[in-house]
Amino acid sequence: MSETSQQRGAHARLYGRSKGKALRKRQAALIDELLPRLSLDLAQPPEPTAHERRLEIGFGGGEHLIAAASDSPEVEFIGCEPFLNGVAKLLARVDERGLTNIRLHQGDAADVLDWLPEDSLSRVYLFYPDPWPKRRQRKRRFVARENLDRLARAMHAGAELRFATDIDDYAAWTLARLHAHPAFRWRAQRAEDWLTPWPGWTRTKYEAKAMAEGRNPVYLTFVRALR
Repeated sequence: MSETSQQRGAHARLYGRSKGKALRKRQAALIDELLPRLSLDLAQPPEPTAHERRLEIGFGGGEHLIAAASDSPEVEFIGCEPFLNGVAKLLARVDERGLTNIRLHQGDAADVLDWLPEDSLSRVYLFYPDPWPKRRQRKRRFVARENLDRLARAMHAGAELRFATDIDDYAAWTLARLHAHPAFRWRAQRAEDWLTPWPGWTRTKYEAKAMAEGRNPVYLTFVRALR
């Protein structure tokens, strides 16, 4: 799945592609007609909600987000994804299932985190973010102190940050940075806790391919500590 990032000491910017192959006719129509209805208006203050609110950062083709929103219609889901083709795939699934509990932002998740009220998120998903494997690229990784600060502000005490990756270096990178951040603690107590996916886990085509190629995913759960 793709993700967004912010350069240290610079204004927010997106890395990677924002558009791939040409959209099909129906996909283009959904981008024109459905996306504006589901998109967050970051120029306006967030509307108060009595519902639990969760955020998925870089939802890719939307397999997990669609399954989660279908299973929990009482929860408000926000999905962030800069890649237009991924947004189009998600919109098709939203339209097919008639889901009404998903809002979208085609762009930088950091902007949504800055826009959300404090203590407003009960869960955040960050699955298979771009690992930016080259050393000079690692500053682009979403898991960085400034974004962890954003998450800490927006998540309420006890909220979960769920992170999955098949890249060993990014798993170690994430553990080191979350361990160093005072607002988060790792929930694992035994190996099964990070080798076993969460209940109701939706396996994507990307994960199946990674496992077929011999890369074993890890599933890390961090909890927002008491303020």
